[in-house]
Amino acid sequence: RIADDLPRLIETANAPIFGIDTQGKVSEWNAKASSLLGFSKAETIGKNLVSNFITEEFRESVHNVLAAALSGKETANFEFPLFTKDGKRKEILLNATTRRGPDGEVTGVIGVGQDITRIREITTEQQRNAE
Repeated sequence: RIADDLPRLIETANAPIFGIDTQGKVSEWNAKASSLLGFSKAETIGKNLVSNFITEEFRESVHNVLAAALSGKETANFEFPLFTKDGKRKEILLNATTRRGPDGEVTGVIGVGQDITRIREITTEQQRNAE
């Protein structure tokens, strides 16, 4: 029963959620990720996450976080920018969790994000005002 609810939970969650397989290709892309970034699920599934959706300057660090998760080392509160389909920058706080099959073998990574763009804008504004 819980296994039946999981896909629905991922799809309807109020947080951007994406998954990659062991090759780094997008295997999950929920409705919140679509609405936040402007890329539909159909535009992302099967494409390499890092090379297609991460800007050049952050590809190495995002790749390293995802590679660590694929080796079983999970990462909490990793901050990086994603760019929307129309070029707007979104600051994302990400938790990357290793995904395993029934036999315990690593099948990919699930990333649960939080859009912290507005929080970063307010913090920057407050710092400017304090100076």
